[in-house]
Amino acid sequence: MADKKNYWTQQRPDGKWESKREGAPRATKVTETQAEAWTHSKQKAAEAKGEALLKGRDGKIRERNTYGKDPHPPKG
Repeated sequence: MADKKNYWTQQRPDGKWESKREGAPRATKVTETQAEAWTHSKQKAAEAKGEALLKGRDGKIRERNTYGKDPHPPKG
């Protein structure tokens, strides 16, 4: 099940970058650069108290930021 508080940043087939809410059919923002899309995803995730995830060109998660209650807090 999609967590609608999470926002993904990923490259589109046309080479542009998108910020997309998890489970949404369309991007919330399309930009020319990865940095712009990543900034937008982090802002939206912070507002929703969710998580921002950055997918690299290879499709692997490169970075993630959690806002609000962390589901896996560090021990110690």
